[in-house]
Amino acid sequence: MPRLTALAVPVYAELLSGVVASVIGTLWVAGLGGAAVAAVTLAGTVENLLLGLVLVVASGTSVRLSHALGAGDRAEADRTARAAWRLCAAGSLAIAVPGFLLRDRLAGAFLDGEAAAHAAEYFTVAFPAFALFFGQRVADELFKGAGDTRTPMRVALLSNALLLVLDPLLILGAGPVPALGVPGAALALTLSRAVALAVTLRLRGRGRVPQQTGGDGGVWAAAARIVRAGTPFGLDFTARMAVGTAQLGLVAGFGVAAVAGYGVGYRMLLVVTMAFYALRQAAAIEAARLTGAGETGALRTLHRDTGRLAALLGAGAVVLSATLAVPLTAQFTDDPAVAAQSVGFLRMAALYLLPYALVVALGGIHQAAGAGRPLVLSVLLGLGVQLAASAGLSGPLGVSGVWLGPAVGAVLQLALLSLLVGRLAAPAAEAPTAGTPRGCSSTVAPGGRIGSTAVTPGRVLPNGAVRMTRRSDGRT
Repeated sequence: MPRLTALAVPVYAELLSGVVASVIGTLWVAGLGGAAVAAVTLAGTVENLLLGLVLVVASGTSVRLSHALGAGDRAEADRTARAAWRLCAAGSLAIAVPGFLLRDRLAGAFLDGEAAAHAAEYFTVAFPAFALFFGQRVADELFKGAGDTRTPMRVALLSNALLLVLDPLLILGAGPVPALGVPGAALALTLSRAVALAVTLRLRGRGRVPQQTGGDGGVWAAAARIVRAGTPFGLDFTARMAVGTAQLGLVAGFGVAAVAGYGVGYRMLLVVTMAFYALRQAAAIEAARLTGAGETGALRTLHRDTGRLAALLGAGAVVLSATLAVPLTAQFTDDPAVAAQSVGFLRMAALYLLPYALVVALGGIHQAAGAGRPLVLSVLLGLGVQLAASAGLSGPLGVSGVWLGPAVGAVLQLALLSLLVGRLAAPAAEAPTAGTPRGCSSTVAPGGRIGSTAVTPGRVLPNGAVRMTRRSDGRT
């Protein structure tokens, strides 16, 4: 549990700093008018959708690297790092080039007039710089896969602190620096990411271990393993984003005050839900390492400790949401209608935060341990039920019914997750020790001669060594 906490706390600080910088940046853009806010909101939505694809590579990289290091396979760790950068380059080109060429059509598909023009201006800067975003995520996950979550945290704090300075400077202008408006927001984000990536690559270069030689076949096979390991994480994120967007559409049917109240309450909940996702990342990194080392007993302990920490975080979030809804909302709005909607949302959210914390945190373990496919299926079923419940309950209960849907979906996901854990635990307990050699094994005679004979299998230790047993004739 101490190691899990040590991994999770820096991740939480990293995630929270990004949320704070995003909110403050939106406030600076708000001074330019509604069209500018709409343009930046669209840009943020597009980036969140693309993040689902980035997570396939980024999450897969940390899982596969941690797995390789846990197994003591340095060559596979090197192949994983090289494969991650190749996937990053290919993915950046596949997204940046079409995005830049189609930026006007993309902006016009969602906005019109001045807002569409602002969005196109933002995309003109953002899409060519997409490689910085992708590269930073990959570099961060290479550190995390090696068990270092503090370096990505420090770089994130540097990047977001720089963004807080550049946003007002480039958006509104100061002295000789002209006011660039919406393109200035994109340029500020690009510059902060460029500095962060340069610092990250320099830090990574200092502690770099010489790579093993190997052909492209091994690297591309490692790339395929990264994609397989990361796909469940990307699908999970994308599905939650899609359902969240549909949920917002249901809330919009109850008026502007309901949407505004939902927005205020949701931003406050990010402070606690980011802790759930920080624990998820930490648990996934540790689970991949233990799986690679074949330490099934330690993996069960990790599952127990993660569940306890998630329950503690979830219970704390429930108390905060239920008891502090009124004073917290008062810090963000003085509109009575919006405040009432925000308070109502936060109090209803108290019903789903505990099961949601458990689903998010424990899900990371099973995805990293190779059970991602059935787990994603349970998430998709739970989210589908959530959306159906929100739509169905909105009739008799109004907007409160929409907010009750996530609780129904989270409880179902937790039930499906418990069923999955029960089904996977039995086969795992009966399986032989991972990596145990069978059949003929090398033996060493007392004089040093190496021969071959049929022996009882040796046990593979976590560091990759094989513990052999000495026979009665002196051989081992």
